[in-house]
Amino acid sequence: MCILVLGGAGYIGSHTALELVKAGYEVIVADNLVTGYRSAVPEKTKFYEGDIRDSDFLDNLFCSEKIDAVIHFAAFSLVGESVTNPLKYYDNNLCGTKVLLEAMVRHGIDKIVFSSTAATYGEPENIPILECDRTCPTNPYGETKLAMENMFKWTANAHGLRYVSLRYFNACGADESGTIGEAHHPESHLIPLILQVPNGKRDTISIYGTDYDTPDGTCIRDYIHVTDLAQAHILAVQYLLNGGESDIFNLGNGVGYSVKEVIETARTVTGHPIPAIETPRRVGDPARLVASSEKARKILGWNPTHDSLEEIITSAWNWHKNHPNGYAE
Repeated sequence: MCILVLGGAGYIGSHTALELVKAGYEVIVADNLVTGYRSAVPEKTKFYEGDIRDSDFLDNLFCSEKIDAVIHFAAFSLVGESVTNPLKYYDNNLCGTKVLLEAMVRHGIDKIVFSSTAATYGEPENIPILECDRTCPTNPYGETKLAMENMFKWTANAHGLRYVSLRYFNACGADESGTIGEAHHPESHLIPLILQVPNGKRDTISIYGTDYDTPDGTCIRDYIHVTDLAQAHILAVQYLLNGGESDIFNLGNGVGYSVKEVIETARTVTGHPIPAIETPRRVGDPARLVASSEKARKILGWNPTHDSLEEIITSAWNWHKNHPNGYAE
């Protein structure tokens, strides 16, 4: 079976490509390398450099390779940037997906797994969050991801496409080999920002808000190891290859950790004091975001195995301490 991983030079895409290779799949990676890294692409994969907004590029790829299913990571994902530059996100995320779906229909490729996000829900009405809960994004990033999900739904109705949309929460950690990991510029995720302190990249970590209605007053989030996310994408591909119907699944551990708990665990893992500064809340940060993943466990057979916060941060630290400049070295 041949799987095309779009955006496979990025953080979650590269880990998924690696797990696919380990599982014995033939893997093709396509990426425009705007935010991804060529050196993150695993060995034993075939690489195409190009943009999914380029229909000629996609036609050439689909004519050259026999693709059984597609995994789609090729989207911009910075919430703050999406607010200040929304048209960039509509152009890349929505227009790119439109061109991709047109090419898939032309070439008779009818199975796709989509990397979606908890940002489709916006401010949660219930904790833990269920797939049937209201979707009301509070930023253009979440809005474009929700619109992409709807594009899959209507394309499925019109052309027989089958899709799985995976809405996941805080991706973190790194492959146990330490050869690939998280490298964003600018960095916006909590765990790599914390680890910049023991790595000498910053002096302190900021805690945005200590007056939330949580046990220690700081925000609570559901952290999910990137390798567990990768395994969920493979299970979703297998589900579609076995005839499964289109569906949407949350991916999370179902357990929330506060900002203070994450910082304290990072202190334990790194042996560094990691000074923290308490600052006012940021606008739009919900107090709690925790997923219910019962549906994915029941239907896909997904069972996260790297669900301890200490293991997650240890794997991240193994990557960051040996690659303080990411892939730039």
